[in-house]
Amino acid sequence: MTLEWTEQTMERGELAPVRLRVHRAASADRTTPLVLHLHGGAFTNGSVETGQMVAGLLAEAGATVVSTDYPTAPDHPFPGALEAAYDALRWTFKACPNAKACRLFVAGEDAGGNLAAGLALMARDQQMPPLAGQILLSPMLDPCLATKSIRQADAGPVGCKWADGWHCYLGSADKASHPYASPLGASRLAGLAPALVVTAEDDPMRDESLSYARRLRECGVAVVEDVLPAPTSWPDAFQHAFSAPPPWAARLRALFADFFAKTALPHAAAGFRVGHV
Repeated sequence: MTLEWTEQTMERGELAPVRLRVHRAASADRTTPLVLHLHGGAFTNGSVETGQMVAGLLAEAGATVVSTDYPTAPDHPFPGALEAAYDALRWTFKACPNAKACRLFVAGEDAGGNLAAGLALMARDQQMPPLAGQILLSPMLDPCLATKSIRQADAGPVGCKWADGWHCYLGSADKASHPYASPLGASRLAGLAPALVVTAEDDPMRDESLSYARRLRECGVAVVEDVLPAPTSWPDAFQHAFSAPPPWAARLRALFADFFAKTALPHAAAGFRVGHV
C-alpha cells in the first residue's frame, strides 16, 4: 500500500518549530474532511512516522490529514504538547481554502487521543476554530489508572509505560484535575463536537474510553462508539507499518468514512445512533 505526503514546518515564534506531514485525499475538494492527527506514544515518544498507520487510514477514508509532531514529556510537561497541538489546529484551519465550508476534525490515538479530546475542549472554550468532529482511538483520558481494563492488562503500577507517561506529562499531581489534561474528569462536556470513540476488547484504555463516550452522550454530545474484537494489541499496534495493515485496519477505515459521512449531514446529531456502531 503506497501513501504519499508532503512535509511542512510550522513556526512558533521563540518556541521550537513543529514538523507537519500532510496526506491529501486523491479527490480533495472544498467538502473534503480536514483532519489534524496526533500520534500516540504515552506522552513521552512517538512521531509522525509512528502515527503513519492511523494517518493513512484517515486519508484512505477520504480526508486530507495533517499529522503533527509535538513536544513530548518529560522535557515538555503539560500544557506544552497541548499548546503546540492547538497552534497546529489553528494552522490547519487557516490552510483551509474556504473557511466557511471547512469540515475540521481532530483525531488521535493513545496520548494523541488525550490531546485530541483536550483540543475539542479548547476549541469549544475559545470558540475557534469550529470543529466538525473528534476521533478518539484508545484515548488516555484518566490518570488514575484504576479501571478493570487497565488491571486486566497488568498496567498501572510504577514501571508501566502509561503510568510513567502520565507522571512525566502531568509533572505534578495538581495538574491531574485540569480538564484539558484529564478530559474524563471534566465537569463540563456540553457543546463539544460530535465524537467517534473507538476501543477494543483487549485495549487497556477500553473502560475509560467507554466511560467518556457515555459522559459525552449524557451531556448531549452526538457520539458513535465501537469496540473491536480481540486480539488487536491496541494501543501498541497503532505503530504497525502502513505497508502491511493489520486485520482491524479495514474496519477502522470504514468507521472513519461513516463518521465523516454522518457529520456532513445538515444536522449532524441526526446521523448518529445511540450506542455501538
